[in-house]
Amino acid sequence: MQVKEMKCTLGALVDAKKLSVMADTGTDGLERIKQLELDFSEVSQLLPFTQYIGVTDEFKKVIRTFSVPDGQIPAGFRPEFVFAGDGSMRVDLKRDISYMANGQKRPTNVLYSANSANPFEVAAMKDMIANLTTNPQIIYDHFLNNPKANVGGKFKDRFEVLAELARIVGPGVDISVEVNNPFAPESELMEEIAHCEEILTPYRLVVKVPHTGALNKDNVADFLDGKLDIPYDSGSVEDNFYGHNFAYRLSAQGYRVNFTLMFDPHQTALALLARPYFINAFVETRHLDTLKMQDYLQKLEITGDESYAIALRQFMIDIDTLPKSSLQAPVKEAVEKAKALVAYRQANTHEGSDGLDSVRHSLRVLRQSNLPDTKLIICNTNHPQIYWDIDKMLMEPEFADMIHRVVVTATPTYFGQFTCAPGIFSYQRKFLKASN
Repeated sequence: MQVKEMKCTLGALVDAKKLSVMADTGTDGLERIKQLELDFSEVSQLLPFTQYIGVTDEFKKVIRTFSVPDGQIPAGFRPEFVFAGDGSMRVDLKRDISYMANGQKRPTNVLYSANSANPFEVAAMKDMIANLTTNPQIIYDHFLNNPKANVGGKFKDRFEVLAELARIVGPGVDISVEVNNPFAPESELMEEIAHCEEILTPYRLVVKVPHTGALNKDNVADFLDGKLDIPYDSGSVEDNFYGHNFAYRLSAQGYRVNFTLMFDPHQTALALLARPYFINAFVETRHLDTLKMQDYLQKLEITGDESYAIALRQFMIDIDTLPKSSLQAPVKEAVEKAKALVAYRQANTHEGSDGLDSVRHSLRVLRQSNLPDTKLIICNTNHPQIYWDIDKMLMEPEFADMIHRVVVTATPTYFGQFTCAPGIFSYQRKFLKASN
């Protein structure tokens, strides 16, 4: 064995009297860190400069926050070695959902997240996920106000649900929480966020901030009533950057932000300027919309029948790609916009034929960013094909250095189907018959 492959635990260095334990660390601190390993080469470089080992104040704070059992480091934290001013080397804990308990990396670099606020189904997947993502629809429509999910009306409000989710998943899972109304006064938003932080702790809370586009507090009521008829990209500069600025202010205050509702690649670089912890790529709905537009365009080209152009325009209105007022414009304008979108999304190339062009582009932008801890959440999956394509895409050689920055999120039910295969039935039939 080469020397560079050897490892040494902190406990072994203490036992060998190469390091002494700082008085403020004590037996409890040593028991928690003694299993941590250093490469032998790192030990050789370390020992000439320090003779003492300890833990930071942040380390102690994390342990107090989560009431961690004796001798353990909680999941969701990355141990780091810090050379302190007193000549000691201290172990610090940095939030990192890539880690399980006691500083061990999760089995896969790709992380998984559950789109659910249902404690009953989250419990069945809690040890497989690194993140929970919620939004008002997930919390209210899918759980709280759904009698089939919120059995017996056990949970009365969002905060009860968050507390139960936190209890179930433990310290190692982030929980993204979106404010109820992004256009509420900021003082109300901060009060709402503070309440969530009190329940989840700052270590688990991720504030979900949506892109809002042309919407604002003055026109959102008309939007919900169907009276607002403007193009999705016609907002003022202030409106278009409303979410960015709120996310930026939250980041400046130390909150981690999940900047959501990202559909096209051109959103990525601008979103990263807000310094988010998570960015998103919504994939399936966008891909299906692209394929539908492409289908209309192909039929129009083959037949020359303008009814396909008219149907295309109506479809684009239905998916908010065009405003209703476009019915008064020449139909060729809708055709040209559809052609531009299909070409931009590279629907006829390897890059986008699977609908993952936004994922590929976002990973390239992330690679070149100055935000090494920011991760990409791939979301909006319903049909099996999109998961199969995501799974294969992440194994493409180009992204080998980026898969540790990917989180795949979906409902627990959706993930469950990918634990299965037809052969399970075939072989279990044989096994069970044999054993009986």
